[in-house]
Amino acid sequence: MVVKVYGPAFASPKRVLICLVEKEIEFETVPVDIIKGEHKDPEYLKLQPFGVVPVIQDGDYTLYESRAIIRYYAEKYKAQGTDLLGKTIEERGTVEQWLEVEAQNYHPSIYNLVLHVLFSDKMGFPADAKVIEESEKNLGKVLDIYEERLSKSKYLAGDFFSLADLSHIPFTNYLGAMGKMYLIKEREHVSAWWDDISSRPSWKKVLELYPAPILE
Repeated sequence: MVVKVYGPAFASPKRVLICLVEKEIEFETVPVDIIKGEHKDPEYLKLQPFGVVPVIQDGDYTLYESRAIIRYYAEKYKAQGTDLLGKTIEERGTVEQWLEVEAQNYHPSIYNLVLHVLFSDKMGFPADAKVIEESEKNLGKVLDIYEERLSKSKYLAGDFFSLADLSHIPFTNYLGAMGKMYLIKEREHVSAWWDDISSRPSWKKVLELYPAPILE
């Protein structure tokens, strides 16, 4: 059964697509244009009542929330493709820890930056300079902690690429479009980590198949 992924042009669905490529799972996609408000259409809300992307349909099974989806496929196909969870329960715990760090500490700041710097005009609200300033400051503090962690291990959960690293890729990629990649590059170990994970064939394939939305 081919997995169906809704909203592939946007960052959170790309989190799912990277996982599916890494796990060698066949998929197809359904466009959902957030800028045009298609995520609020009644038919889409039947799949995702909160009106956000992504959603997956896998046969009769429907699941939303990108991190829940990548956990699901990493576990369901643990023996297939790249092992994204670790080989021991301790490694799995560390993967889960850093996946939560991404969701609770990293993502809120970078999401606000992306929203206000890149998408505010298209989505019809004014960019808030104070939000941008505070988000960048907070993201820098988080990245200082990452720098310390990555000085001791190649990846966030250890010496293996995992869901914890994967989950950072789509939104971090937007820093280039915002002219804020210096947040990564000025930190030696964070920069090396980003160069590594952003060079993975899975991410290159996702970008080739589903470029980011045109913002001009």
